[in-house]
Amino acid sequence: MARAVMRPLAAGDRMQPRAEDGAPMEAEAAGFIKPSAGLTSFERLEIYNRQYWFRLLGCFHDDYPGLRAVLGAEKFDALARAYLTRHPSRSFSLRNLGERLELFLRAEPQWAGPHGELALDMARFEWAQIVAFDGPAESTPTAEALQVSATPSLPLRLQPYLSLLELRHAVDEFSQAVKSQDALRKEASNAFESAPESSKFAANTALPPREDAPIHLAVHRYENSVFSKRLEPAAYRILCALRDGATLGAACESAGSEAAGKIEGWFANWSALGWFYLAADEAKEF
Repeated sequence: MARAVMRPLAAGDRMQPRAEDGAPMEAEAAGFIKPSAGLTSFERLEIYNRQYWFRLLGCFHDDYPGLRAVLGAEKFDALARAYLTRHPSRSFSLRNLGERLELFLRAEPQWAGPHGELALDMARFEWAQIVAFDGPAESTPTAEALQVSATPSLPLRLQPYLSLLELRHAVDEFSQAVKSQDALRKEASNAFESAPESSKFAANTALPPREDAPIHLAVHRYENSVFSKRLEPAAYRILCALRDGATLGAACESAGSEAAGKIEGWFANWSALGWFYLAADEAKEF
């Protein structure tokens, strides 16, 4: 039954008329679900099949409002169906639906049409927001442990919920514009009678152009809210080095002369935001 319920929908959002082996789905359905007074076995199973897919599409729709705005309603719907068919849900949590979207867009860029690079930037940014919202957190170190000049061998690591992004479009600003216009979809119940419809996004709102220089972002949470913070290139290099396992001293050296006079201020800010923890297997002496 699960295999039948999870199969992609056919044209017109109906259940596929044949099973995976080519047998009529009516006969397949009759093998494990009884008809009711008003519905055949096929019709009863189709209700579950449609509800399952409308739920997936609804969650994907809600998770990627910026990508919807970039592609438009029809292209986004086609992308969502293609992606979820290629990478079906394998988790108890619908939160994980988009975890392979970046890989999908890189492998099959045709689904993003002429806005491939922008769509990829937006997908990465919106997935980072999902990670920031409910990703795990490690215990933060004390302020004394973060004295940059005193402990260059400190094994600092970045919180698991924090993502570092290098992008070529101002998707952070565009996302805010989308959310300010994108009314929340209201639901009368937990049941879906149709696939989700995209809410209107102002047609005269220009898509963000490609920037000459990369935009560096940290996507994180603070006091249970999600934020994005722009970073100077040198600050981004330091954080990337820490993320990749460098010690504090080595990470600071990677910033070069651009960071002169700024490092202590950066670390004070990042520490206040709770971005760091100490690697347990390396931090015993600290």
